[in-house]
Amino acid sequence: MAMQIGKRSSFMLIVVICGFATNLFGADLTPEMTALKAKMERYKDPYNAVHDGYFSTVGCVQYPDGGMGVHFFNPALVGPVPDPMNPQVLLYEPSGDSLHLVGVEWLIPVATGVQGRPQVFGQPFEGPMEGHEPLLPKELVHYDLHLWLFKENPLGLFHHSNPDVECRNSPFAIEEEPTRIVE
Repeated sequence: MAMQIGKRSSFMLIVVICGFATNLFGADLTPEMTALKAKMERYKDPYNAVHDGYFSTVGCVQYPDGGMGVHFFNPALVGPVPDPMNPQVLLYEPSGDSLHLVGVEWLIPVATGVQGRPQVFGQPFEGPMEGHEPLLPKELVHYDLHLWLFKENPLGLFHHSNPDVECRNSPFAIEEEPTRIVE
């Protein structure tokens, strides 16, 4: 026996399903990450990011396992100790003539005198690794950590790339291979 669903019931079912999906994504965020996400909301407008000292690297980074997007970097936030509430990099996905904030990244150059592997939210950074040429010189050995706050990542909140972030259709796409880890 087929069940008939009216327009109102269909709408409510969609709302419940969408709410459930949103809660699944948000369920992985700690209260601290939720506070960071709220603070980063203003950067959904990339002009606010530029106003606050973030500079676009222009290139949209695409790895074989997913995209990272366009990086906006704030050099004033660089230091040997990561501040969980002030990531040095904002990650944007291009879509037509717009940029959509998808995540954040902390970047700690070894030259800052960082002691040991940094952590944010209990997550160890990747690295140390060479710079991501052509956007960062190969000699800029650093640690980094990504957090996908605004676009779900099926590979995990802290994975370095996101298969759901697409750069290939961007006029500024840069196909890269993961950089070499330096010991």
